[in-house]
Amino acid sequence: MRKYGVVDTTFSRVDMGSIAIKVIRSEDPDAEIIRYTVPGIKDMPVAAKRLLDEGCDGVITLGWVGKTMLDKYSYLATSIGLIMTQILTSRHIIDVTVHEDEVDDEEKLKELAIDRTTKHAKNLVRLVRDGKNALTPYAGKGLRQGYENAGPID
Repeated sequence: MRKYGVVDTTFSRVDMGSIAIKVIRSEDPDAEIIRYTVPGIKDMPVAAKRLLDEGCDGVITLGWVGKTMLDKYSYLATSIGLIMTQILTSRHIIDVTVHEDEVDDEEKLKELAIDRTTKHAKNLVRLVRDGKNALTPYAGKGLRQGYENAGPID
């Protein structure tokens, strides 16, 4: 049985963890899903590592980054930690991040978070369930998470 990890934060303003779980369940109904909620983004690398150590085949991390420069530096540190964890475990961690200053309207920010979470949760399932070539048919298509697709350049 496939096992997925979902890491989310209490800092987030949208419950992206529940969204990711719903999508994973609809895409891979027989899989086991483990949710691990941490206070903020800097806690996500160790949470992802612990889930992988517990047998998860892949993890989605769902972070929310504030507007200050300190928040952006914290995300940079988090991103490096998540990349290192992927390298050390040879497993995918799909990092979904919403930056609070991406859009000015809170409703659009919520829509962005939902769209990005949904699309990346599907990507994680494809990679875990279907293997390393699962996303190859989509290569070069200009797909976006959180925004409308840009499309390919012909």
